[in-house]
Amino acid sequence: MEDKKAFMKKAITLAMNNVETDKGGPFGAVIVKDGQIIGTGSNLVTQTNDPTAHAEIVAIREATSKLGTFDLSGCEIYASCEPCPMCLGAIYWAKINKLYYAATKDDAAKANFDDSFIYKEFSLQKNERRMSSLQLMRDDAIKVFEAWNQSDKKIPY
Repeated sequence: MEDKKAFMKKAITLAMNNVETDKGGPFGAVIVKDGQIIGTGSNLVTQTNDPTAHAEIVAIREATSKLGTFDLSGCEIYASCEPCPMCLGAIYWAKINKLYYAATKDDAAKANFDDSFIYKEFSLQKNERRMSSLQLMRDDAIKVFEAWNQSDKKIPY
């Protein structure tokens, strides 16, 4: 348990450092495999003008680069705050086995990082969402999936 607290302390320290140095939002993340840190990240959205540069995504990018694989099975992620929907999706896509978080999404909302509208949007029918979503050229796009299914060079993930 002490190791887990040390990893979480590192994630929280990354978040606080971000606040103190004006590098981005108050979020930090650490990815661990076999008791070793293999990736760290802090929120770099405003520094990089990249809305996907959340701490968890930055840490995933570093870990996958370091390991040379997109599959982070066997890893744990420590996040200073409960991940947003995008980061949670990325954590699942990376196949990370366990998530530890400190602050909650409600704590984040009190600091004006409120993801509740995204959760609400997900539950609505497409035609009821704030962003319009229109389908075009499905028949052409399906051909891409058919080519993928027939390819002997694909790398499943």
